[in-house]
Formats: sequence, C-alpha cells, structure tokens
Amino acid sequence: MAPTEERADENASARISHAQYGASRTDAALWAGVSVLITDTSGRILVQSVDYRDVKLLPGGAVDPGEPPSRAAERELREELGIGQPVTRGLAVDWVPSTTPGFHPDTRFPGEILHVYDGGTWNAGRIAAIRVPDREITAVHWMEPADLKSHMEPGDARRALSALRARIDGTGTALLEDGTPTVPGVLDRLEVLRTVRKPQRWPWRDGPVPPGLPLTQCWGWLFAPDGRALVLIGRDTGSACLPGGTLEPSDDGDPAAALRREALEEAQVETGELIFLGHIYDDGVPTAGPRARTRMAGRITSFGPERRDPVSGHAYARLLATPEQIRELFDWGPEGDRQLDAVHRARERLQLPTAARQPVTELPPEGGRL
Repeated sequence: MAPTEERADENASARISHAQYGASRTDAALWAGVSVLITDTSGRILVQSVDYRDVKLLPGGAVDPGEPPSRAAERELREELGIGQPVTRGLAVDWVPSTTPGFHPDTRFPGEILHVYDGGTWNAGRIAAIRVPDREITAVHWMEPADLKSHMEPGDARRALSALRARIDGTGTALLEDGTPTVPGVLDRLEVLRTVRKPQRWPWRDGPVPPGLPLTQCWGWLFAPDGRALVLIGRDTGSACLPGGTLEPSDDGDPAAALRREALEEAQVETGELIFLGHIYDDGVPTAGPRARTRMAGRITSFGPERRDPVSGHAYARLLATPEQIRELFDWGPEGDRQLDAVHRARERLQLPTAARQPVTELPPEGGRL
C-alpha cells in the first residue's frame, strides 16, 4: 500500500461515527428556555408568582422540541398572560450553570441556555387585558428593578437587570454567564438601577411658575453637540440624577444661577445660554406645601476633571445618553413623556440634532471640551 493510502486509512479509523458524535453532544446537552422582559410606563418590571416555586419569575418557560425561541416566547405570553403579541427583539442570551438553585435533584438539571426577549412597555390598556391561567401562575406583580434581588433567585435577578440595561443601552443582544455580561457596558459597570428609584410622578407644566408658588429647585437638560444629554450616576448608589439642585441664598432666586452652580459643583460642567422648559408641580403631600421644580436646557461648553461634590461629598459618573435613555432611568410615570416633548423643543431651539439611540458613554475623567 502506498504511504498516502496508509495515512487515509488511519484517519478514517480515528473518526467517530455520526451516532457516536450525536451521543456525545446529547450527553453534554443543556436545556433551552426563554424569558420576556416587560415594563410599565413607570419602568417597573412584570414578574409572576407561580405555584411550583417560592420565588418570582419573569414570564417564560421551556422551548419545545423544534420550536424557535422567539415563538416559544410568544407562546408563553399567550399561555401565562393571555396576551398575543410578536416577540422578536432579543435582549440577552444567558448560560445558566447546572448548580443554579431552585431545581429539585430529581430533575437532574444540566444547565440551560436562556434567551431573554423584549416584551416592550405596556400601558394601562394592555395591563388591564392580562388574563392569568387557572393553574401555574398565581399572581402578577409590577416590581421596581432594584427590588428584584429580594424576590428572585440571585441569577434570575442579575439576568433581568442585565437585560434591562441592555435594552436601555441599545447595544444589541448581551451575552451573559450566570446573569453577568461577558463584556459589561458602562451601565453594568456602574450597576445602574441597583438602588430603588424615588417616584417623581408630579404633573408637568410647560408654562412659567405661577406667582406665589415657591420655587425650590432647578434641574437641567445639558446637551452635547450630538444631541445627547448629561445624566449623573452616583458611584456609590447607581442612582441617576440630572445636574441641578436646590436654590441657595447666593442664587438670589435665579434658577439659572442655581443650575450653573450645581452643575459645576456636581459635575464640573460649564454651560452656555440656558432655556426655560417648564416646571414640575410638587403638591408637597404629605410633608410640606405645594412648590415648583423648574427644568432648563443648554449646551455644555466644557467640563473639568471629575471630583466629588464639595458640598454633598457624592461622587458622580458623568454619562451622555439620549433623552429617551435618560427618561428610562427615572420613575416619572406618564408625565415624563410630556417633559420629554419640552426637552426636544428646547433641543431644536438650540439647533442640535436628534440623537440616535446608541451605547451610553462616559465623559473622560480628566475633563475637556465637547
């Protein structure tokens, strides 16, 4: 036999059969599952109580044999919530280890590849249409993102928060391992939404502050040249805030002066001309009387090196995001949409473009110009 024929026979004998290869893959197989992330207009997440677990879960379940994951997600929404809608946008794919708690030993849980889909933001009409089945789903809840860790298994809570941050960031489908992104974005690194947000659902007013209504605070939508705005994230809390704060005696009742001072103290940011947007009517219940909290808009002209606020001692990360992304970090309720309309009118007056959704970025800590 020629040497080349000898080598060919050796290679053929070394190959495993199709049946052997299939068996090796079957032995290593993982379960396949889906979850659907749904929020309401206040940014709370829909979770379910079920009759077979003590913890809460996102809507979802197992992928049936031969079923595409997106179809499985749509089927689970129909079966568990009585809602029929297309589910096409993937937020995350998670590798769930076999050591995950919550599975009975008799299931011999091998681990799972779990697809998280975006179920969108549901308004009051869609929420009222929810119909849970007679068995399995015992209740539906709307939960603040930071509260998930108290009501879900740790990996499930990490996965839901990672998927929510991916949705806000608009980066596409995040790859997770046990709920943690393999390539964390800035929202992941800062653990944004790990602290319960303060509800700020006061009515929005486009007009000036009425005479006699005390003006206590001014906050700003401060824009970069690309149409994105500045949002501050507390490094010790993961909480979001706009630049601005309480009027001090040195401001002489001028909200623009208060905003400039606070933006410099908190974020070392300087601005050009400021435009009045409107105000939030805070009824003061139950601690005080009615008051106004104004909003203004302007361009960022420069920013200095990052440092702690000399007054409060807080350290903030300075992020640029679209107004829509910023709105998703707050609990403003439906009134947030009206404020957003005023923000875009001001952006147009400032002759700035509409920013396309893109990954949130952080201003360089050393400072600079935009």
